[in-house]
Amino acid sequence: MRDRSESDRLKKETWLQRMMRRPEIGTFAVMIIIIASLALASDGRAFNALGLKNNIAIVAQFGIIATGAAMLMIAGEFDLSIGSMIGFAGMSMAMMLKWGLPFGLGEATPFMAFAITMAMTLGFGWIIGTVVVRSGLSSFIVTLAFLFFLRGLTEVCYRWINQSTQISGLPDYKETSWFADFLGGEVFGWFYDFWFFAGGNVNRRGEQWVEGFDARFLWWLLIAFAAYYVLSRTRVGNWIFATGDSKESARANGVPVNSVKIGLFMFTAFCATMFAACQVFDTNTSDAAKGNLMELYAIAIAVVGGTLMTGGFGSIVGVAFGAVTVGLVANAVFFIPWIDGSWFRVFLGAILLAAVFANESIRKRITGGI
Repeated sequence: MRDRSESDRLKKETWLQRMMRRPEIGTFAVMIIIIASLALASDGRAFNALGLKNNIAIVAQFGIIATGAAMLMIAGEFDLSIGSMIGFAGMSMAMMLKWGLPFGLGEATPFMAFAITMAMTLGFGWIIGTVVVRSGLSSFIVTLAFLFFLRGLTEVCYRWINQSTQISGLPDYKETSWFADFLGGEVFGWFYDFWFFAGGNVNRRGEQWVEGFDARFLWWLLIAFAAYYVLSRTRVGNWIFATGDSKESARANGVPVNSVKIGLFMFTAFCATMFAACQVFDTNTSDAAKGNLMELYAIAIAVVGGTLMTGGFGSIVGVAFGAVTVGLVANAVFFIPWIDGSWFRVFLGAILLAAVFANESIRKRITGGI
């Protein structure tokens, strides 16, 4: 009888009431406010042809790593090594492109450099996940250790092989390699042709100002869609939520908890490597400081997007909204010069704290206070 009354109550809910129960509703409201405020304060410059391209580039970067962090957090774990993994992956690709393959095996093509790097980072992700599930240690401590390990390894390799912590002036592989262009080139040029058909995308010489978005935008969309599909449409998604809600209960119901967690640590490594690859092939540079603090931004965006710190609850759509919100605020200083860039951290700290309370309140409404 209780189940029937609960079902009847849910059927009587209005569309607005159902929307208010969504974990990403708060983030969506904040995102709309930020977009409107930035458009007004910048006199529209933030969303002209070049402003839109620059903003989307920052948003996509945040979105790629936040998607990986959110998936892992839903399963009840953290990965503090994301930023160091970005630095390591960028170093690995740039070093191979400049100095050749390891063990004197010859020159490296963009695809070879990427493939070897991806194999190494996925291996590190597997090691991290295995240590966590086999030892029973907190993922916070294990990944903190790998944060230092990977950052130190990156700097040592730079100084030992390159005699410098930076690599710049690499050839523009986008001109000769379809793979490099696929990662570091431009996409969705048709959008600019359509949206700015009446002007606004032409410079003083009458040439097209912006030809498309950075390729990382496409990769963010692909990664986010894949994550959304897995969480909402597959058995693996149910396993992820169950693992984060209660790993003992999940294991008792046949969920391969250890495999789920190890796979998600490898997924965060994959996201970090994609982040680094897009940067390297876009800018033709790399340095040891790349990815610094990105693990904290990834976790913060996941929380702002509705992911609980305790696991078992989250939304990829909310993470996308969080990435847009944080990315726009981070980039606002370039369009509103009178804003001190340090206010970004003030905003992020405030909205992060508010999101923690809001997420817990929404979770209790959805679960009936459990």
